Amino acid sequence: MFRPVSSKVNFPQLEKNLLSFWKEHQIFEKSLETRFGATQFTLYEGPPTANGSPGIHHVLSRVFKDVIPRYKTMKGYYAPRKGGWDTHGLPVELEVEKMLGFTGKAQIEEYGVAKFNAHCRESVFGYLKEWEAMTERIGFWLDLEHAYRTLEDSYIESCWWALKQLWDKGLIYQGYKVTPHCPRCGTSLSSHEVALGYRDDAEDPSVYIKFKLDSKSLVRSEISDRQLVFKLGGLFSHKPAFFLAWTTTPWTLPGNTALAVAPDAEYAVVELENEHLILAKALLEYVGLSSYKVVETLKGSELVNATYQPLFNPHKNGVERRRPQTYISSDVTRITTAFEVQESKEDLVYRVIATDFVSMEEGTGIVHIAPAFGEVDFEAFKSEELDFVQPVDLDGKMTGTYPRFAGKFVKEADPLILEDLKEREPSLLYRSERIVHTYPFCWRCETPLLYYAKRTWYIRTSLKKEALISGNAEINWYPEHIKYGRFGNWLENNVDWAFSRERYWGTPLNIWSCSNCSSYECVGSLADLKAKPNLEGLVEPLDLHRPFVDDITFACSKCGGRMKRQTEVIDCWFDSGAMPFAQWHYPFENEDAFNRSFSADYISEAVDQTRGWFYSLHAISTLLFDRPCFKNVICLGHILDAEGEKMSKARGNVVDPWSVLDSYGADALRWYLFTAAPAGNVRRFSSDAVAEVLRNFLLTLWNIYSFFVIYANIDCFDPKSAGTPLLSDLDRWILSRLNQLVADVDEALSNYDPTSAGRKVETFVDELSNWYVRRSRRRFWKSQSDADKLAAYTTLYGCLVTLSKLLAPFTPFVAEEMYRNLVCSVDSKAVESVHLADFPVPDRTQIDAELVEATRLAMTVCSLGRAARAKAGIKVRQPLSRALVKVRSAGEKKALQRLTYQILDEVNVKEVEFREGEEVSDDPGYASAAEGDYWVAVATELSPELEAEGIAREVVRRLQTMRRSAG
Repeated sequence: MFRPVSSKVNFPQLEKNLLSFWKEHQIFEKSLETRFGATQFTLYEGPPTANGSPGIHHVLSRVFKDVIPRYKTMKGYYAPRKGGWDTHGLPVELEVEKMLGFTGKAQIEEYGVAKFNAHCRESVFGYLKEWEAMTERIGFWLDLEHAYRTLEDSYIESCWWALKQLWDKGLIYQGYKVTPHCPRCGTSLSSHEVALGYRDDAEDPSVYIKFKLDSKSLVRSEISDRQLVFKLGGLFSHKPAFFLAWTTTPWTLPGNTALAVAPDAEYAVVELENEHLILAKALLEYVGLSSYKVVETLKGSELVNATYQPLFNPHKNGVERRRPQTYISSDVTRITTAFEVQESKEDLVYRVIATDFVSMEEGTGIVHIAPAFGEVDFEAFKSEELDFVQPVDLDGKMTGTYPRFAGKFVKEADPLILEDLKEREPSLLYRSERIVHTYPFCWRCETPLLYYAKRTWYIRTSLKKEALISGNAEINWYPEHIKYGRFGNWLENNVDWAFSRERYWGTPLNIWSCSNCSSYECVGSLADLKAKPNLEGLVEPLDLHRPFVDDITFACSKCGGRMKRQTEVIDCWFDSGAMPFAQWHYPFENEDAFNRSFSADYISEAVDQTRGWFYSLHAISTLLFDRPCFKNVICLGHILDAEGEKMSKARGNVVDPWSVLDSYGADALRWYLFTAAPAGNVRRFSSDAVAEVLRNFLLTLWNIYSFFVIYANIDCFDPKSAGTPLLSDLDRWILSRLNQLVADVDEALSNYDPTSAGRKVETFVDELSNWYVRRSRRRFWKSQSDADKLAAYTTLYGCLVTLSKLLAPFTPFVAEEMYRNLVCSVDSKAVESVHLADFPVPDRTQIDAELVEATRLAMTVCSLGRAARAKAGIKVRQPLSRALVKVRSAGEKKALQRLTYQILDEVNVKEVEFREGEEVSDDPGYASAAEGDYWVAVATELSPELEAEGIAREVVRRLQTMRRSAG
């Protein structure tokens, strides 16, 4: 006997009961123990930060991480799943700053780094229990008891080892470059962090600024013998001349030290009422100057070395003007730029240079160069030996003594700078508008980033560009277009990784420098550190965090001076990307465990991680081990709300996972996330959509299961003694579909495509319910000894047991319920959980392609027949005399003739006629319906005998309804 099953089911409660069963019987642990020694299948868990509540997007990634290892376990693999927690970096620091009411780094310094970091350590695990509860509730089997934590000294030591390896390979250097800088967080960001924070709706000024041509400017042609001399006594004697440049960042104008033109482009001198403007001829219409007179045309190369008056003289505004001196250190650890401060100059002029980055698509064809704020500007500064002026501090505030905007944040300074230029005589502001464009913001605090020239530590990933690209060729990406699209393009445009951060809570940078001789040493382990001469400040028990590690000094091996640690910490993305080895404290211990799990067979995260965790994993592994560290990756699209908007607390459209789990259960949510859209697609989420999954799929499945158990118990059906009954066409058809389903789901999951696999199961369950069970109901109501009934029971039982195993990776709860009742209740030797069972293997001898096709055709014809009846307003219970069916070929006609009895029964007609390739007339005596090349018409005329039979069926239906109502 099977345990009784109610047709009314509370899935959330059922799941909680099964969670208790799994825990009590240690089913997850047994699933590992029983496969131990088999081929290992490794999942790398992308470590989340547990200092905030998990959201619905976290459920998405976690169920996709869960489905493949569950499947692989059932396929016979040993699939350990080690959890992990990302515990360092800005996400944690910003939460603590918010808690303490801080707005910047100065307050942290005043408060004390030790106390601040203590709060960070505590904050990291503030929501740990909630994360663990959510992970367990959704059925994500993960070893959280032995989870790695990036804040542990053992993990940090492995990161130090990795950086020392890169140091020894000459892949780490300190460079003075323009780097994306967050003024709120006071630190640089890496290029892949910047990629996480772009906004398409940033609004900024769009302004055209006039730079006055110096009266002594000489423009010499470099492409002809002709010379043009622009002087006040020449062409422009009666009107001043201005170079017209365009910018969206007015706050960078005080840092301007050059103008750039395209050497081969044509530039026009346009005469206005009181002045001349110089700009690219191709952009006259774009700027709105096409109607004005062009008095001279010049090549860009003829403008090179022309001089102009600066908008702001730095010396008059309390800002230094410097010139570059670039050098490379002897140990190649530093590629830096020294500066020589220039003397004050009243009649300061800057010059025009030629570059290859001037666009002719927008603006004026003249680019204002501010070396302190742009990467190409900084390169031009070095190659052209321009002046360097930095009027902005690291907090993003204007420095100097500028009367209107000194001390203002750069964005606040924008309108004040424009007011200043507008009120000049003559006005230097030609036009001011607003523009909506793409701009990078800090991925954590949402402050607009500044491209800021400063010293930062870099990893030379660009030197390994070809290895990164070739390694990517070995990885299987799902969806495939990510491989050479988003991820491949990122690798093709690789830049060195700016990996140091001027922050507090993170893995300390393991580089010490000598204040005496300026030499550097990279420490690769605790043993290495403890072996340093004249070591001071190391206190045990160790805590390898700031400020304690800052106090550790030792003697310089070159000059005997004191070596003091560089104060930076490292990018938290390096922490997470180091997990393949750092989770094992490799190479200091667990070498075998590391070797067994490297490279990972599978990882999965959202698409933004192509430039986050996916990249950091790939870069570190390639630089250290010369090969990729993951083989297969499912790259998930983002979850939006029901209206297609990005979820955010500010919009109030964030969905609490617990409300969905408590209302509909984990299986419904899991199934929706697997099947609503292919993994890589953006998907809209709503609780209503999960409710629909519950109704259309899970309740349909449950009703089949409940129906079987009720009648099987009534008839005392015993699957062990059923033998091999004589199967009907209907039985053979559903078993054929079942075995093809097993093959299809197996293939889809082996190709990392849970969506296709799930959708095929959905189709099968629909056919099982609406064709097999519906057409077989009467078979279950016949006498107990009936052979046809036994065939129906045996067939449906086999379908449900196989479905429980197919569904186990997707909907682990309902699969477990079905399996334990259908299998464990009647077989004491069966494994106690579906998750300990083997994945089904298709019996291809039972796959009858001709029968499947014939049934598909019959189902189509029956559907059209019912549609034709509905069109005529005749109920299905009313028998009709005849149906005419148009088919495409003799083969289809033969296939349908095999199942004519099913069509007669389903359409409720006495006779069916198949017409090959002929049109079926839609005369007054017939009602018809068509779909593609198929056409069905039913005779609508009712004889007295047919009417009487219809009345009899109606009486039976009403009596049955009364019996059910009476119980």
